[in-house]
Amino acid sequence: MQPIQAAQTARLQWHRSLYWRIALGLFAFLALMLAAQGALFLWMTDRIAGSMPARSPRRLAALVGSDVSAALNTNPDLDLHHYLPEQFGEILQTFVIVMRDGRTFSNHNDVPEALLEEVREEQRFINERPRGFGRRGGGPGPFGGGPGGPFDAGPGGPPPPPPPDGEPRGPDGDRPPPRRPPRRGEFAPIVVSGMPVGRVIVLPGGPSFWRILTRLGPTMAPVAAGVLGVGMVVIAFVVFGPARRRLRAVQDATERLGAGDLEARAPDSGGDEVAAVARSFNKMAEELASRARALEASDGARRQLLADVSHELMTPLTAMRGYIETLAMSELKLDGPTRERYLRIVTDETHRLEHIIGDLLDLARLEGGGTSMRRERVDVKAIFMRVAARHERELQERSVRLVQRVEAGAEVVVGDSDRLEQALQNLAANALRHTPEGGEIILSSSVGPDVSTLTVRDTGPGIPDEHLPLIFERFYKVDAARKAAAGSGLGLSIVKAIVERHGGRISAKNDNGAVFEIVLPHGSDPVSAS
Repeated sequence: MQPIQAAQTARLQWHRSLYWRIALGLFAFLALMLAAQGALFLWMTDRIAGSMPARSPRRLAALVGSDVSAALNTNPDLDLHHYLPEQFGEILQTFVIVMRDGRTFSNHNDVPEALLEEVREEQRFINERPRGFGRRGGGPGPFGGGPGGPFDAGPGGPPPPPPPDGEPRGPDGDRPPPRRPPRRGEFAPIVVSGMPVGRVIVLPGGPSFWRILTRLGPTMAPVAAGVLGVGMVVIAFVVFGPARRRLRAVQDATERLGAGDLEARAPDSGGDEVAAVARSFNKMAEELASRARALEASDGARRQLLADVSHELMTPLTAMRGYIETLAMSELKLDGPTRERYLRIVTDETHRLEHIIGDLLDLARLEGGGTSMRRERVDVKAIFMRVAARHERELQERSVRLVQRVEAGAEVVVGDSDRLEQALQNLAANALRHTPEGGEIILSSSVGPDVSTLTVRDTGPGIPDEHLPLIFERFYKVDAARKAAAGSGLGLSIVKAIVERHGGRISAKNDNGAVFEIVLPHGSDPVSAS
């Protein structure tokens, strides 16, 4: 329960959650994206606002000049300080109205004083300009010196006054033009009762950024917040919701596996990182389950081995104990032949016990790698002859014929001579126990591509098919089918261990009797003891 509680505790620390880190990162990304879009929108508005409601500063000046002229003609005492912000305050572009007396008005109150002073200076230049100058050097317009200007004398007007002595004159005898301040923006006249009384000047540069932000910010902020909120909700449920659920499924599967559920698996559909993690987890779970099953099987085999060993050792020990106790009874009078028979039984059981213990030790050394395997050329005919010589007496008593067959090219195998002979001796003894009188045992050697095959075949009843996969297990006997009365049940296990230590394999089948085949690779290198 402790790992599960620790996982639940860690789950509460939201600031360490990958889901929330990604969500906060996405939130920051969307915020930056909205800020960039807002800046772009403001820049575009900045570019567009100068043309509203007219398409150019010149048209804006003409529109404002016409409107103010009409208003002053209607009400000569109109307060332009209030009229302009009220009528034209929504226009983001800044313009200035300058009157002939030097008064200035604007639709916004943030016009720099230095700029207003330049506008007044230009107005003073216009007011102080000599009459008639504009006819030759000035340009036309309401405040120029040309026709239509406020100081134009017209065709019949008085001539301009002569300049004082010593003052420079122009080529036609006129006074030189006074120095004019730089002109700013586009302008249009304000005419009252047919006379120009001022002009409208649309300042260059367009509206300021902060004015646009102040004007559009209250409208854009709720829209941006709504877009951000809706985007976060949609992305959370559409993008991160499925990933979070799948990660939770992997977490739950991990907790179940840690609690002992070896069948716990995580959904691994998809091709993203979450699916890759789920597949890795499932692979790990499969390996853990396989190892757990192997450990359970090994533990079961160990328990079964202990039970089998105890049973196999207890049988001769019980017999020995009974006969020894009988021989030790002083009140029991036994004749000589009976006592001798009892002692012979005890001796046989002792040899049987010694044989079982020897086989157990031998099998343990072979399976555990605790014995050395020599690598040498082994004469197959010599091994077959030694096997036949060892069982010669029993073969003659039971009229069983032992046949040796060695094909051309199969006279030699590579391995440990003593261990290979031990394996063939065990197989021959097993075949002899199950071959009826007058039967036949065949020892043969053949050669194939990269392998040599040693075969032990008998003419007995064979092995039932259901027992074939189990005959190489420790202490396994097919007594009911083969009527085996002797043997420890370890002989075939020892044969299998010897063959596998040589890098080969052994198999059993039925073909008019039992057939055991030992397949050894050419030039096999036996495993040496560590």
